[in-house]
Amino acid sequence: MSILFYFLTAFLGAVIALGTYIYVRKLMLNGRKEEIIQKAEVEAEKIKSEKILQAKEKFIQLKSEHEQYINEKNSQIREIESRLKQKENTLNQQNAELSRKNKDAEAIRENLKNQMEIVSKKSEEYDMLRSQAIQQIESIAGMTANEAKNQLMENMKAEARSQAQSYINDAMDEARLTASKEAKRIIINTIQRTATETAIENAVTVFNIESDEIKGRIIGREGRNIRALEAATGVEIVVDDTPEAILLSAFDPVRREVARLALHQLVIDGRIHPARIEEVVAKVQKQLEDEIMETGKRTCIDLGIHGMHIELVKLIGRMKYRSSYGQNLLQHSREVANICATMASELGLNPKIAKRAGLLHDIGKVSDEDPELPHAILGMKLAEKYKEKPEVCNAIGAHHEEIEMTSIISPIVMVGDAISGARPGARREVIESYIKRLKDMENIAQSYPGVTKTYAIQAGRELRVIVGANQVSDSDAETLSGEIAKKIQEEMVYPGQVKITVIRETRSVAFAK
Repeated sequence: MSILFYFLTAFLGAVIALGTYIYVRKLMLNGRKEEIIQKAEVEAEKIKSEKILQAKEKFIQLKSEHEQYINEKNSQIREIESRLKQKENTLNQQNAELSRKNKDAEAIRENLKNQMEIVSKKSEEYDMLRSQAIQQIESIAGMTANEAKNQLMENMKAEARSQAQSYINDAMDEARLTASKEAKRIIINTIQRTATETAIENAVTVFNIESDEIKGRIIGREGRNIRALEAATGVEIVVDDTPEAILLSAFDPVRREVARLALHQLVIDGRIHPARIEEVVAKVQKQLEDEIMETGKRTCIDLGIHGMHIELVKLIGRMKYRSSYGQNLLQHSREVANICATMASELGLNPKIAKRAGLLHDIGKVSDEDPELPHAILGMKLAEKYKEKPEVCNAIGAHHEEIEMTSIISPIVMVGDAISGARPGARREVIESYIKRLKDMENIAQSYPGVTKTYAIQAGRELRVIVGANQVSDSDAETLSGEIAKKIQEEMVYPGQVKITVIRETRSVAFAK
């Protein structure tokens, strides 16, 4: 019983203590809540006053900026109004000036009108007096005004023609004294500094042997060795009564060289029969191809030309076994390359490009591609194919004037080719074509009126034209030489240049008896 009592008493005490704690806690929270609300209200009032103050300051700032902007705009407006007033005053002044000038112009126009009337009257009087004077002059001269005018015009034309011819002669003389002198100096120096060679025979090669006994071995039984050698090389082998010599005849110098080298090896070896011949010929052809390549490389090195395509180098080597009018093509090309380099240096141009174009200018003659094309065009296409420079390609294609020249190197190559081919002894011509060219040249000059005789001299490099003194005047002789030169240049093909000399002389003959 006592335990239960004690337990209830403890429980009631705990409940009372808890209730007292809750009540006291509630009183304390209510007091703090009022304190927090009061603090919040004070803080809110403080923030409110700060925001109002900031708003007032912002308003004052915006108002100041607005007033400043308004003042600036007003200042600009006043400035614009001032300029407009100035322009208005200027326009008013200009308007007044135009009005004054219009009045002056009206006065001048009226004055001109009066003067025109006076001039018109004077002109009528002048025409009447002029008509009277013309009638008097016609009656005195015995011819009409148109006849006199035509006669005066003819006299003036003849005088003008004579003066023009005289001016042309003076200009040509002056050009000859300057351009011709400089050109001759450059060409003479170029020719003197370049080695030259004469033309050679190029259709037959002589193969020397030690004794006539070897001829029999070369011929073979019933001529089988000769036939095998001719079939393998494409060369005609002539074995006649000429002592210690065999003739190798072929138009292609490469095939003649193959036959010569093959015969040389066969004679040294001593074994001469068809199988051995074919073996030796194949071996010699391979050796010759290597020699051609080596010749091309050595030529490029000697001339200081680098970076050339290997196929072009091979074609340069083939030039050694090709001739043109009896002139070795490789020697001709080397000579043209040196001439072009010298002339380019004298003229202040690039000598390396000129030398390259000069060496390659006849490359089309040794190519097997498109044989129907002119060699200059074919050479140009080969140079373009192997990535040569455009000025080099144009110089190759234009050195016979088959295409238009677009580079300053092109005329240099053309002149260098002409110098190398036109010098005495450089090339060999067929006598019939040579005589025909000289006769055609004389006939062209003979076709002009007033020409009495023509003579082609100095191997066709000079044409002397003799004219009648009664039919051709001195000024006409100058014109005639130019016309003949132009016609020969247009209608004929010739190496170098042709000098046209017109001779006019008066002869008086009397006999003493």
